[in-house]
Amino acid sequence: MNWQNAIITRIETQSLRVKSFFFRLPEPFLFRPGQHVLLRLTAPDGYRAQRSYSIASAPNAGEELELAIERFDDGEVSPFMHDIAQVDDEIEIGGPVGGHFNWTPEDGGPVLFIGGGSGVAPFMSMLRHRAAIVSRVPVVLVFSARLREDLLFFDELSKLAASGDGFSLMVALTREAGAHPFRAGRIDAEFIAGIVGAMRMRVRQVMICGSHPFVEAAAEGTITAGIDPAIIKTERYGATGLQAEVRDLPA
Repeated sequence: MNWQNAIITRIETQSLRVKSFFFRLPEPFLFRPGQHVLLRLTAPDGYRAQRSYSIASAPNAGEELELAIERFDDGEVSPFMHDIAQVDDEIEIGGPVGGHFNWTPEDGGPVLFIGGGSGVAPFMSMLRHRAAIVSRVPVVLVFSARLREDLLFFDELSKLAASGDGFSLMVALTREAGAHPFRAGRIDAEFIAGIVGAMRMRVRQVMICGSHPFVEAAAEGTITAGIDPAIIKTERYGATGLQAEVRDLPA
């Protein structure tokens, strides 16, 4: 593992519980969209805590690395990042890590991304890379959040969807009480089946990222909608960071 002391260059609030942290690396590294890094904190007594976070920036985004970090009250790293970390602080970063939950336009399509909450972060890296290389590979992102204010990167995603380059955005809000133009309620097999049918071509790959319960429900709905489990990849997160083992769902 290659560890280096990265400098926080800026912090942007995405929602009440999510902030984007931008880091300048002394030794910028190459990575594939969908990979993650480890953040490691060391206490004065030598105790260390580390968590994995998906990279939200594209591989060609320059020297800054963006991580969208959700605060978990019972976490060891995210409360520090939200409450204490400031611009110009040094944070140990290791990586990149992860060779399974990756996608680039060269891998082909159509592809279906399903993201819940801050699980949209790896898809931002993929979509930003896709836009940077002016790809027209068909991609649909289903983005589920609790409230409208939890729709991370929504303005950027909306602009990408309006570009007419083959990217479509579908939004579901599970707890929004007010009127809105999005799907109300959780995503299910019927909703996913309708999206897959509208894609008109056989889906080549499905990628799902979010909390453990979200991934379980989305994967079950996707399989019920008729998608071959062999083309589904998942990644889960929580207070302990990204799931250590990311693998295809069993048939």
